[in-house]
This record gives sequence, C-alpha cells and structure tokens, in this order.
Amino acid sequence: MSSAARTPASAGEDGKHYPAPLAPHEDVVKDSTLFWDTLRRFHFVMGTKFMIPVIGGKELDLHVLYVEVTRRSGYEKVVAEKKWREVGSVFKFSATTTSASFVLRKHYLSLLYHYEQVHFFKARGPIYTPSVDAFSGNSPSWRPELAIVEYSPKPINNTPESRAEDASYLLGNGTIEGKFDCGYLVSVKLGSEVLRGVLYHPEQLVPPPSVPQHESAIVPFNRKHHHSGRRRKNKRRWDPNYPKPNRSGYNFFFAEKHYTLKTLYPNREREFTKMIGQSWNSLSPEERMVYQNIGLRDKERYKRELTEYKEKMKLRQTPEVGRP
Repeated sequence: MSSAARTPASAGEDGKHYPAPLAPHEDVVKDSTLFWDTLRRFHFVMGTKFMIPVIGGKELDLHVLYVEVTRRSGYEKVVAEKKWREVGSVFKFSATTTSASFVLRKHYLSLLYHYEQVHFFKARGPIYTPSVDAFSGNSPSWRPELAIVEYSPKPINNTPESRAEDASYLLGNGTIEGKFDCGYLVSVKLGSEVLRGVLYHPEQLVPPPSVPQHESAIVPFNRKHHHSGRRRKNKRRWDPNYPKPNRSGYNFFFAEKHYTLKTLYPNREREFTKMIGQSWNSLSPEERMVYQNIGLRDKERYKRELTEYKEKMKLRQTPEVGRP
C-alpha cells in the first residue's frame, strides 16, 4: 500500500514533517551497518526515543525485522494479512518466548514504522500514522484478535446463591499465554468457543504522604538555608522553555545499554555503570564514532536553542525597561 493512500495525523502530529531519506531503501536492506547508522540518525532527527528491544534474553535484530516486513509490502500489509507469526518464524525464538507476534508488531510500530514510510514508501510532508481501518472493523480483511479488558481483582463468591443473582454468570477455563508490565495475554474457553485478549490492570496510584498535623502550640522551627549565587543562577533552568542540555556520545550509548541491561539483569543495577564502561571501551573507533557524531549534533542543537532562548528573553525584558 502506497503512502498516498494513508491517513495523515491531525495537523501532521503538531506540525512535524518527515525528513528526507538518509539512504536508498535497497542500500539499507543490503548493508546492516548502514541500516543501524541511518536508523539512529533518523530517530535523532525525528526527536524520538531509540532503544534496542530485548526478546527472550536477546537483542532484537531490527534490520532483519525491517527487511522481512518490507519484503511483505510493509507494516499495514502484514497487519491486514496477519503475517506477524510468519515474520516471527524467521527469528527462531525459544519455546519460552510467548506472544512474539504481538511484541514484534509493537516494536515495529514504535521503532521502524516512520523509518519505513520515509525509506520504503518515500513518504513526504506531514507525519503519517497507520490508517484507522488497520485497527478497526471497517476493513473487510480485518478481524478482531484481541480484546482489552481492564479489571480490579475482587473476591469470587462461587455459590449457587450468587449464581442465581447473576443471570449472566458463565464458567470458563482461562490460560495466561504471556505477561507484560500492566497485565497478561490470556485465552478463555467458553464452551466450544475460545476467546483471546489482553487482561489489563492499571498501575495503582500511590497516595501522597500525609503531612503531620501539630496539635500543640509548639511548631518545629525549620532553618532556611542560604543558597549560594550559583544555586540561584540555576533556578533559570527551571523555566520549561529553557533548552534541554546536550548529551555526549557516551551519554547516548549509556542510555541505550542501560535499557538493555535493566531488562536482562533487573537486580544488578549497581553494576550497570561498570558494565557499560567496559562495553564502551570495547567498541571499535568506527562504532564509537556513530555515538560521538550524535553527541556533536546534539551539542549544536543545544547551542542553537540556547541562542534563540536568550534572544527571546532579551525581547521580553526590553519593554519592561521603559516602564516607569
């Protein structure tokens, strides 16, 4: 399906437009090094977060995923024809990896969909999103596979009296097929029918700590600390319009590796800094240059935004000088 047939997001997602392709599609398919370099640069230009996902304890090869999906005419075609399981078979995931099709589709949409639009479909103009028909019942080729259910666990009163009170009571056998941060992928058998869906539970909000009330007339004295001039100067950065400070190439590498390590070793965070430092030192000059170039571009971005910010502040202060 060509990009011309797709429905653009309202106002181009806050006025954002697709950048020019960083390399021809045929080249990024043949050269994995070129693919990874252009993918990182693409996310940097788009201002989107880029992390390498981990499935079954191994980093997902996004290059293979991109090649397999574009070989099948792109994301929307794979969704419409339900070929995610076919795509997943290429990776040969372990038997313990459940719901691989769901996970591959999610990661492709967040990390490769817009890259596909620019390099495979050669999209231009405002940023496009998947058409509504790809996720609704409006398309004849679409059939619902997942139902999203939000639940709050309650005690079950499985007695004849409770069943009589609820005429809609149904007894079924459920199976948990996969787990993610906010719920489970489940299948439920009701009679001869098998229903599959997502059992979703929202994160519980933690109430703020209560402030102790002092009933006596004596109130604790809190000494006000006098901050140095340097601390007062940093208050300017609390301005939401102040540009985000730049990060070095190592900072970008650190963030990417930290995400991976946190998934693999959730209980060893104290060791991450040392492990990431060793990984950085083992990079070849060419691999390290990729991150350093990203850091240099981010530094240029920060300088440019800081200059614009200072000019705006001067324009705001100028009228106030002339006031009595």
